[in-house]
Amino acid sequence: MVSRIQKVHEERIIHRDIKPDNFLIGGTETTKDTVYVIDFGLAKCYRNSEGEHIPYKDGKNLTGTARYASIATHKGIEQSRRDDLETIGHVLLYFLKGSLPWQGLPGRSKNEKYAAIKKKKIETPLETLCKGQPNEFKEFMEMCRALKFEEEPNYKAMIGLFENCMTRHNFDGKVLDYTWKQNRLSKDKEALKAQMLGVINRRPKKDTDKDETKK
Repeated sequence: MVSRIQKVHEERIIHRDIKPDNFLIGGTETTKDTVYVIDFGLAKCYRNSEGEHIPYKDGKNLTGTARYASIATHKGIEQSRRDDLETIGHVLLYFLKGSLPWQGLPGRSKNEKYAAIKKKKIETPLETLCKGQPNEFKEFMEMCRALKFEEEPNYKAMIGLFENCMTRHNFDGKVLDYTWKQNRLSKDKEALKAQMLGVINRRPKKDTDKDETKK
């Protein structure tokens, strides 16, 4: 995800709506190891054709998905590359933990709900947010949140964190053995077939000798 967003940033674009729904996996034999970024409806150029960075602004409405948005975005600050990356961190932690501390908070209106999410997100220390996960995830979030508005992220160092994490946990990054490489329907059929064979094999065998005697 980080390397994909790096390519987007190299085109002078920030996505501004990073969430699980906007990353897809190729569905053919040749694309099953390819990750695609989609839905650029909220995307924006962070540099103009002359290479000038967009100016710092505040007082802006939240753009994107509140669950994954960066803290700066909640504060109404103009988004830049740092916000895409912090949002990726929230998505990765959501994948690992199954939920985030600010999910399901009450609110009588959208603004109240956004305010509750913002408050909880600011008040949740990274030690708590990343608890139970490899330390690299906390380091990644620290790197993202330390970035200045116009600063170019060190994508290589960020990707290196996760590569080191994989190596430390004996994962081979060159072996792309992901669950989506197998068709879910075919897996379900195989499981049903195995279950039926198990039932058949447990049935008592017919006593053929007794039958022959009767004949």
